[in-house]
Amino acid sequence: MLTHKKILLAVTSYNEVFYQDGAKTGLFLVEALHPFEVFKDNGYEVDFVSETGSFGFDEHSLAPDFLNGKDLEVYKDSKSDFNQHLKNLKKASEVNADDYGVFFASAGHATLFDYPKAKGLQSLAQAIWAKGGVVAAVCHGGAIFDGLIDQATGKPLIEGKSITGFTDLGEIMLKVDGIMKENNLLSVEDVAKKFGAKYLAPIGPWDDYTVADGKLITGVNPASAASTAKRSLIAVKHKHT
Repeated sequence: MLTHKKILLAVTSYNEVFYQDGAKTGLFLVEALHPFEVFKDNGYEVDFVSETGSFGFDEHSLAPDFLNGKDLEVYKDSKSDFNQHLKNLKKASEVNADDYGVFFASAGHATLFDYPKAKGLQSLAQAIWAKGGVVAAVCHGGAIFDGLIDQATGKPLIEGKSITGFTDLGEIMLKVDGIMKENNLLSVEDVAKKFGAKYLAPIGPWDDYTVADGKLITGVNPASAASTAKRSLIAVKHKHT
């Protein structure tokens, strides 16, 4: 173990109908499962947290294209370590930031609805960052940066930094760009522009692609969830060397 600090894995509380086919959005399963497994495999304790202490899965994330093989077995096993931890999901107001060295924002389109307004989650991320911890986000988890302040400077946490996240091209390919506009939802690219960050795009929207800017780690899509977690741990190691 490199540090006694645990990992705080944030999930969205939003779980409403979003897609054109009537499916709900919510937590995109592998974007929490894969980081959870990386952290556990490296000897870290993980706690799940959401703004309200509740969550639901993004129904598209449970489809065979995104959930199969070992991941599906873990999901179906109510006694799996992942499911047991999710059952103990904490409410943001019940969590002490001092216990954690990494704040990791998992995703799903649902995060675009609640992360920018999730004052509890944002205060936890800000506190962990202020004490030298790592802040990471994968895919739409970058919505957490909308309103996130670096307490040392009073400026937006991502101002002047390089980040990635789900691409605007990906939103168009998924045919949800119109739905996002109707709901006044900012894409991760929009958030980067709004707060003066440099957005870095992958060659293709479905590539495994991550960006590290010091203690700020971001990944672009579900395929990048594990690598984003791995780079978060590299950032933790650098902090302790």
